[in-house]
Amino acid sequence: MSQLEQAVPDTFVAKGLETPPNNIFDQVEALAKDFATRAGAHDKDGSFPFENFTALHKAGLLSLTIPRELGGQGLGLATICRVIEGIARGDASTALVLTMHYLQHAHAARSRRWHPEVYKRLCRESIEGIALLNAARVEPELGTPARGGLPATIAERTTEGWRLTGHKQYTTGSPILSYFIVWARTTEDEPQVGNFLVPRDLPGLQIVETWDHLGMRATGSHDLILENVLIPREYALNISPISTAPSFDPLISTWGSLTVSALYLGVATSARDWLVKYLWERSPSNLKEPLATLPRFQTAVGEIEALLFANNRLIYSLAQDIDRGEYEPNVGLQAQAVKYLTTTNSIRAVEIALELTGNPGLLKKNPLERHYRDILCSRIHTPQNDVICQSLGKSVLEVK
Repeated sequence: MSQLEQAVPDTFVAKGLETPPNNIFDQVEALAKDFATRAGAHDKDGSFPFENFTALHKAGLLSLTIPRELGGQGLGLATICRVIEGIARGDASTALVLTMHYLQHAHAARSRRWHPEVYKRLCRESIEGIALLNAARVEPELGTPARGGLPATIAERTTEGWRLTGHKQYTTGSPILSYFIVWARTTEDEPQVGNFLVPRDLPGLQIVETWDHLGMRATGSHDLILENVLIPREYALNISPISTAPSFDPLISTWGSLTVSALYLGVATSARDWLVKYLWERSPSNLKEPLATLPRFQTAVGEIEALLFANNRLIYSLAQDIDRGEYEPNVGLQAQAVKYLTTTNSIRAVEIALELTGNPGLLKKNPLERHYRDILCSRIHTPQNDVICQSLGKSVLEVK
């Protein structure tokens, strides 16, 4: 831990919230070190790290955003961000799948719009076993729904329940998910749109292994195919008429922006740590001293440290404000600004590390090139940079 990180105050304790278990961050650190030993192999093969989620379950870390009254830990945003950041230092792909699982439970806990018994069962399964869930929203024709449009995936009401047919892409965690939260529209005379809970083991559900990406290669973000998949009526989670504007909860989007920011801060921190080790180990014959003793390298590492320090402050100060209930009405936009700034900083931090190391930084045997590929994926997550900046500009210009 650097001096700047040590200067950051404890962001886990928030007014009105219980502190997390004392050993949770020790567990995260130990797990991250273990995950790091296999991250390169999973990245190379594009294989899914099932063993990591067995370890997360044994450590009790899959239920952190499940409400306490339903057996979970109900921890606040600052703590969740720190857990995600810690896991990402070991394996970014594992951290992303975990993030999506946390977010789905956090959203469900806040909205409480799911059928009560269905929700209780999902919480129980997520505590007792490895029962992960994630949303399935992106489609080949539509692309990301964040930019508007309606899903082509159809939910047909029948006497037996709902029958779903459609094609989803980029379903992160698909090899291990127990449930998919599928965005679809109904076939009624007055169509509705919303989310439907689809268990993995139903007839007509197929995972097509299409994920072959530059970064986050071990996330198993494959295609989900649904062909007349029948689900119970109560598995319609939150549907409403297409003509009705959906209600907007800024805290839900805020959780998404800050957790993703924390994840990529973890990746950039791992890149920094590897760089520091490399600079002390590398002693060119003409120098006869480690590269770490040269002012040029010290200055560049200092620039990386400043970027990471800024990220830490931005993410955790806002997360702590949210946990305390001390936030402004435009908190969602503020969180988007944090995502824009911190992911930009994280990418730049890893770029500096590559500039310093040259060829060794891009060798497959070294983790820095994987960190760089992973961190570029920060630009993909919703909301994307152009949307964030346009929204910020319109708010200043008071354009509707």
